[in-house]
Amino acid sequence: MYVDSHCHLNFPDLAAELPDILQRMQQNQVTHALVVSVNMPDWPGLIDLVQPHRNLWASVGVHPDYEDTIDPTEAELLELARHPKVVAIGETGLDYYRLSEPLDWQRDRFRRHIRVAKQSNLPLIIHTRESVQDTLRLLREENAAEVGGVMHCFTESWEHAQAAIDLNFYISLSGIVTFKNAGIVHEVATNIPLDRLLIETDSPYLAPVPYRGKRNDPSKVIHVAEKIAELKGIPVADVARASKENFFKLFNKIER
Repeated sequence: MYVDSHCHLNFPDLAAELPDILQRMQQNQVTHALVVSVNMPDWPGLIDLVQPHRNLWASVGVHPDYEDTIDPTEAELLELARHPKVVAIGETGLDYYRLSEPLDWQRDRFRRHIRVAKQSNLPLIIHTRESVQDTLRLLREENAAEVGGVMHCFTESWEHAQAAIDLNFYISLSGIVTFKNAGIVHEVATNIPLDRLLIETDSPYLAPVPYRGKRNDPSKVIHVAEKIAELKGIPVADVARASKENFFKLFNKIER
């Protein structure tokens, strides 16, 4: 039994096929999926999508890579976080890959999300790209360990993974772990303790081998688990069991 800790089922190309995706999830024993927010204009549609489904849940937040978008206030985020289907704040964090300084607006947005997570007592979903040192620094400065969360689609070093774990964060691995040239991620997968591991698709992106280059969906998270099990030299059932238990422990508003 598997769970997908991070997907974007509300994106148009997936939302249009939701009944088929839910059926494939059932066939592959993927019992739950967390649909992650990236901006405010699309958030009402996200909530409408998850609302009828007991196995779909939501976060609320604004992706760090969205520069020209609505930035909610702390009060506005807090109000949305009270929705019974919202189990996390994010995705939030820092992304220096496409954008260049000054990026104070991005760091301010990140700090705002951390403060909301602490006030709402919900975990954080962290996106970090070309920014891991600053990401960890801001998490420390804002005492994010009080609520913890997950470093999603993790591609940084094992040293950085350890630093995040020390801050009360889980490490989530995506289809990237199945890629032949992903040596850094393989090292993380090999070393991460099972009690700190989550798995995800980040669909519609990053489809795992043997679907690489095609559209991804939560039913394919089993291939992530299988590759982690292979790297660790353990049964895939152990990865499935641990990652699912961690999912419910971290996102503790979700009904089992």
